[in-house]
Amino acid sequence: MAVIDRVKWDGSPSVVAWKFPSEELSTWTQLIVNESQEAFLVKGGVYEGPFGAGRHTLSTENIPILRGAMGLPFGGKTPFSAEAWFVNRVTKLDVKWGTPTPIQLQDPQFSLMIPVRAFGQYGVQISDSKKFLQMLVGTLKVFDLDSLTSYFRGKLIERIASEIAKVITRDRISILQIASYLDAISMQLSRAVREDLSEFGIELTQFSVASINIPEDDPGVRSLKLALAKRAEMGIVGFSYQQERSFDVMQAAASNEGSAQSGLMGAGLGLGMGMGAGVPMGNAMSSIASHVSTDSGSSDKAMTSDLGFDKKIEMLSKLSELKEKGILTQEEFDVEKSKLLSI
Repeated sequence: MAVIDRVKWDGSPSVVAWKFPSEELSTWTQLIVNESQEAFLVKGGVYEGPFGAGRHTLSTENIPILRGAMGLPFGGKTPFSAEAWFVNRVTKLDVKWGTPTPIQLQDPQFSLMIPVRAFGQYGVQISDSKKFLQMLVGTLKVFDLDSLTSYFRGKLIERIASEIAKVITRDRISILQIASYLDAISMQLSRAVREDLSEFGIELTQFSVASINIPEDDPGVRSLKLALAKRAEMGIVGFSYQQERSFDVMQAAASNEGSAQSGLMGAGLGLGMGMGAGVPMGNAMSSIASHVSTDSGSSDKAMTSDLGFDKKIEMLSKLSELKEKGILTQEEFDVEKSKLLSI
């Protein structure tokens, strides 16, 4: 094979590391390195370089491995065999990343497993060419951006799942609200990924999470959205889930066709089981019910004949307060008012 007189980069812009196709070199071979590139000669696993931008004449004077390992004489044009590697140090800003399959994460508020997919991009630059060649490139002839993303995909996905889980757990946010935290997640991931890449002589110049998507047709997602919608509905009217259950009990009791005793006692008992806003309501209804006789063998009028006018006014006032606070609807207020006035 003919001895090569000139060695020069012939890789595409997307290539990060490229090996010159021939190893038949000689002293006086011209090594031409472009701007933002570095070159190395490799012989028997020993790296000579880096050679920066410019024209370099290979000789035993400037290449110790030729002088020591091969024992080549000084002067003259002496053939030798070695690999010539070029590293492209231009910053790559458009490296895309994404989760090929959904990541299963547990929503910290509702303890549901939710599938999540994330997408974004990052930028890299080779910071230590020799370390990069030794640890990643190996015997490959070409190492491009696809090779880079493929190599780090598994580690990146692991980091993404871990960091998203940390953010939602630390801040106690629902996965459905995660779109508001993209900047925070990007910063967390940037720090973690930067450490991973630096071990291979690669500098992370920027990292961003463009979107975090949740499949709408997933059963867990549907359950979570229903839960959030229910919470928002209760928040608007100002009561909790336990208080809502108290209303259910009250409505069931009020729907009975029994006496005023069963309606008021049932409502008072149900509301007394509530919490928060349900407690004052339960107290109010229990107060009304406490004036109704528990003797099931007597008629309504006989049981309540001792209930005075002032007491009725006091009870109506309590019911009115509950209605004003939005705890009782107008219809519920009218039902209880009718029962009270009929006593």
